[in-house]
Order: sequence, then C-alpha cells, then structure tokens
Amino acid sequence: MAAGSHPKTAALAGVLRVDRALGDNAALGRLLQRLQDSRARFAAIRELLPDALRTQVRPGPLDDAGWTLLVPSGAAAAKLRQLQPLLADALRARGLPVAAIRVRIRTAGSGERGAGAAGGRAGGA
Repeated sequence: MAAGSHPKTAALAGVLRVDRALGDNAALGRLLQRLQDSRARFAAIRELLPDALRTQVRPGPLDDAGWTLLVPSGAAAAKLRQLQPLLADALRARGLPVAAIRVRIRTAGSGERGAGAAGGRAGGA
C-alpha cells in the first residue's frame, strides 16, 4: 500500500477535514466549542461519580440553560440527581459553572429521551 493510503490514515484525514470545516463555519464552530466544553465538564466530574455510575453516564448537550448528562435508566438518573449539588460545586470550583445540570434518560436509538417521565426534570446548579 502506498504511503498515506492506509485506511486508518484516510479516516484520520477525513476527521481532520471535518474539524477544519467545523472551525471555519461560525455556527458549526460554536457547536464544536460547546461539544468540547461539555467534554471538559465531564472530565472534571467523572472521578466524583461512583464506579457503577461512572460507566453509565455520558456528557450531553451544553447550552445557555445548562448542561445535560445522559444515563441509560431511571435508577441511574435518580442516583445522578442526588449528586447534582456535589457536581455543580465541583464545576464551579474548577471555573466551569453551569446554570443547571439536567439529567436525561437516553434511549437506544435517540441518545436522549425528551422531557417526560423520570428524565424530564432539571436540577439546580
């Protein structure tokens, strides 16, 4: 295979082009920044999560109204809601405040469940 034609190299080049395109477009650039900010917040609180919960929680959307954490079940959502004050304090201490920490139950195909049932309540930050 010729240099640079390896499938992994081609895939990496594609990712780099997407990153550049996202950065070059103002709206997509803001979206990319919010994604990076969400991941930074998750990195800041990850170690505060109990081991069993840590593997279930995923960072979700970050917007002006708050930050969403995604979990697979109502039980995980309930436990995470108990931790919201601790997580909000940790984010503030690291200079990463959020207006609110929302907990949503993600479903198999959607990545996030709407504002119904157990996943619909927002927590304070």
